[in-house]
Amino acid sequence: MCGIVGYIGKRNAYPILIKGLHRLEYRGYDSAGVALINEQGQLNIYKAKGKVAELEAFAAEKDTTGQIGIAHTRWATHGEPNTVNAHPHYSESERLAIIHNGIIENYAVLKAGLMKEGYTFKSDTDTEVLVQLIEYTQVNRHVDLKTAVQLALQQVVGAYAIAILDKDHPDTLIAARKGSPLVVGIGIDEYFLASDATPIVEYTDKVIYIEDEEVVSLQVGKEVDITTIGNVQKTPEIKRLELSLSQLEKGGYPHFMLKEIFEQPRTLTDSMRGRVNVRQDNIALSGFIDNKERFLNAKRIIITACGTSWHAGLIAMYAIEEFAQIPVEVEYSSEFRYRKPVINKDDIVIAISQSGETADTLAAIQLAKEKGAFIFSICNVVGASIPRLSDSGCYTHVGPEIGVASTKAFTAQVTALTMLALCIGKEKGTIDNDQYLRIVRELGQIPDKIQRVLGQNKHIADVSKTFTYAQNFIYLGRGYNFPVALEGALKLKEISYIHAEGYPAAEMKHGPIALISQEMPVVVVAPHCGTYEKVVSNIQEIKARKGRVIAIVTAGDKLVSKIADFTIEVPETEECLTPLLTVIPLQLIAYHIAVIKGCDVDQPRNLAKSVTVE
Repeated sequence: MCGIVGYIGKRNAYPILIKGLHRLEYRGYDSAGVALINEQGQLNIYKAKGKVAELEAFAAEKDTTGQIGIAHTRWATHGEPNTVNAHPHYSESERLAIIHNGIIENYAVLKAGLMKEGYTFKSDTDTEVLVQLIEYTQVNRHVDLKTAVQLALQQVVGAYAIAILDKDHPDTLIAARKGSPLVVGIGIDEYFLASDATPIVEYTDKVIYIEDEEVVSLQVGKEVDITTIGNVQKTPEIKRLELSLSQLEKGGYPHFMLKEIFEQPRTLTDSMRGRVNVRQDNIALSGFIDNKERFLNAKRIIITACGTSWHAGLIAMYAIEEFAQIPVEVEYSSEFRYRKPVINKDDIVIAISQSGETADTLAAIQLAKEKGAFIFSICNVVGASIPRLSDSGCYTHVGPEIGVASTKAFTAQVTALTMLALCIGKEKGTIDNDQYLRIVRELGQIPDKIQRVLGQNKHIADVSKTFTYAQNFIYLGRGYNFPVALEGALKLKEISYIHAEGYPAAEMKHGPIALISQEMPVVVVAPHCGTYEKVVSNIQEIKARKGRVIAIVTAGDKLVSKIADFTIEVPETEECLTPLLTVIPLQLIAYHIAVIKGCDVDQPRNLAKSVTVE
């Protein structure tokens, strides 16, 4: 969740760290802080509750000199968001400073032991326990900082990405990770450290992705030194970033979320490039081709994911079962990993995660891998933990998604999973060839059709204004569009703080219909496909109880348009591809309602982008 950034080199570290925190702020924005060692050997820590701008204001008149430093933007886990609990944290002697992303699960036991040794604690965080443990180890075992970190981490249960400074050794930056991401950028006589590559891309395209239980030592003029916490030497593998600085800017849009909604015609084109051929009559996914026999012999597919990615997995269930005739189960990763699931060696587990670092999903596939299942991942971030742990997979290639509420990642995940379903079905012979060709050709038209939906943005904004009064929403859909209803409700909750629930439309009369009134807006996803007439009946039931209906319909619809209070049209397409169009108005409705209500669209309260803790 939290964002960490570090620098060691010949430049003033503070501007680099602050810019890095702004780039990482989507990972957490409860508080922020920075630690710097100046030329006099002083270790200065400045912290502030709130966003990075609050830290900048607080540090404006402070000594921010120094060519080595670490910084942190927090999503609170242990301890409420305030200045005391903000990172970095000093050790007892104030000789060490640490920043941390993750959770130390056995912090209470460690803290009790340290208190018996006379250590005192100023904050409520597990992170302060860790820095005290490292100092205690260093002093009592008479070892250097790197060795103290290795020994201390052998006692730790939990997840961490940490960076540590020692004012007695201002030429060294130590970092380590387990279960939380960490990447090192290699410049000329300088090194960068961050939770992901976004703070680094401005300075270098050469990076090293740190692996679990590795400790890295960075010194100017020396090679990157990486060992395990057991002190086994590792050889760094340098990779090149596929990321541009322009992808990290708003590009004239008022919010990253709106930019990312409008990027979807391009990002889906990028996701399909090289996979859907130029004639639009075939799909080739290397992750499937290289593992064809595993897919053809699979008795079951288990999809595991969280949040928006779980909704994409539900859509994939419909597509895989229809086209490939393989039973599919869709699991919340957080439940799957703890319920002693039955997993067989001929099962395929598909993990979906935008960041590739989602802690629960990572743990779920580790469990599945131990039981012999084949792991296939759908991720956006190249080099992330989940694709590295997987046997195969498919990158979505949508570029960085900065807005906390996922938009373009969702449609790319659905696209990738639909392509996978079609590949399996074609190879198994369980999909009619004419239907296969029809869907593949239609996939190639989806970016243009999304552009047409986006052309209705003003109309959607006008509709949204009508419903800013609402305290609750219901979203309804059937078949492929039931998960779209769930996703639409989630988007509204995330960024406007309006309570919303998604249901299968036919389930409305089994309880939710009791909520229908003039004060309860109902969004119905009703494209003209398989269950259209049934959904029309559901709308009639809502209107009979004076409910107000916003309907997402196929262009030219006459029937629903006469019944609903408002309609938003999407172009006609194949039923399995309708989610790629029907979700766009729902993203825009959530966005416009949140903006009108004055909510922070890109950084909604209590949320963070990459959920790297349980």
